[in-house]
Amino acid sequence: MLLAESLKFCRAETLALFTTVEDAIFCRQLHPEFSPVGWHLGHIAFTEAYWILEQLQGFKPIFSEYRQLFAADGLPKTERQKLPSFQIIEEYLQVVRDQVLDYLAIAPLEKQERLWWWLIQHETQHRETIALLLQLSRFQSGNFPKIARNSMGATSGQSSDMITIPSGEFLMGCDRVQAQDNERTTQKIYLDSYQIDTYPVTCREYQRFIEKGGYDDPNHWSKEGWQWKQKNLIIQPLYWIASEERADHPVYGVSWYEASAYAKFIGKRLPTEAEWEKAASWDAAHQQQRLYPWGEDLPDITRCNYGNPIGQTTPVNSYLEGKSAYGCQDMLGNVWEWTDSWFAPYPDFQPYPYPGYSQVYFDQQHRVLRGGSWATGMWGLRNSFRNWYHPWVRQILAGFRCAI
Repeated sequence: MLLAESLKFCRAETLALFTTVEDAIFCRQLHPEFSPVGWHLGHIAFTEAYWILEQLQGFKPIFSEYRQLFAADGLPKTERQKLPSFQIIEEYLQVVRDQVLDYLAIAPLEKQERLWWWLIQHETQHRETIALLLQLSRFQSGNFPKIARNSMGATSGQSSDMITIPSGEFLMGCDRVQAQDNERTTQKIYLDSYQIDTYPVTCREYQRFIEKGGYDDPNHWSKEGWQWKQKNLIIQPLYWIASEERADHPVYGVSWYEASAYAKFIGKRLPTEAEWEKAASWDAAHQQQRLYPWGEDLPDITRCNYGNPIGQTTPVNSYLEGKSAYGCQDMLGNVWEWTDSWFAPYPDFQPYPYPGYSQVYFDQQHRVLRGGSWATGMWGLRNSFRNWYHPWVRQILAGFRCAI
């Protein structure tokens, strides 16, 4: 998809999220760790103007009155609730975009293309944050069905089938123009043989952990995880809905602590991000790396649940066309997947387009997630894409699969 087409398509998906958002929700801080959804919309416009119009084209700042409000380092998140209306921010977006498209027609893309793709992914990431905050708002307002404990009936076996990944080298990372700084550079990695779940852990499987007292037994938890669970009175995933209809959907709204505790409960562990990526990307028969589990073709609705058209998870075995060369399924879209790895730089890491994008999070306090969710746009979907959060965060659309 060409740049201009991608910019327009990405923006249409962003604005579509706001068709039913009330003014009170638009401005409200729905969670202390996140800014209001309206702020994210304004920040998208500010960032596009800053990098394209100011940094590339050399224009003076437009709408300079918004700099403190919408810059990432402007106001604390708690002070970002006094926002212009949706209509005013929408106009701000359009004024910026019109000038950006005018510049794109004459821009020297051979020198700038990486920044343009970074900008599209920046909007994609903030759009997903908007989607998860709207999900959280629905949950907080009681629009989710009431939790019916033990309503799922008999559970299946301990976990889904597992796939054996043979020992050997594979290529990890990505050097394509769309790759973020933390995905670079491509490197050869050797891994011993291991097994990994075919699918993410389902609600049916996780129900067994709840029923068997997994939240009450400290032996399954790390010391930090148990302290967090006790302090916050955690007894189930955040978005937990125990129903037969959702039994084969991936569990999500779980922290890294919960995912790790479940894995220990069933005698497994979380995969490292290298193990996850090899299972998703490596085509051993051709000794080559795949951009997506299925190959090089762009994501579509036959291969994964992404981009928010459904607005929810789907059963883990819904997308047979999206399996990897090894046979792993549901690796892109549906839910992000926690790994056992800390977010850290690859060899020869170079920050781009500024150190604050990735580098400041190489602090041994953020765990890596892989794969994307049902709200992730196509520009944030690829086998090498890395997400990162503190291990206690559970508002994000995250689940997991296990390994041995």
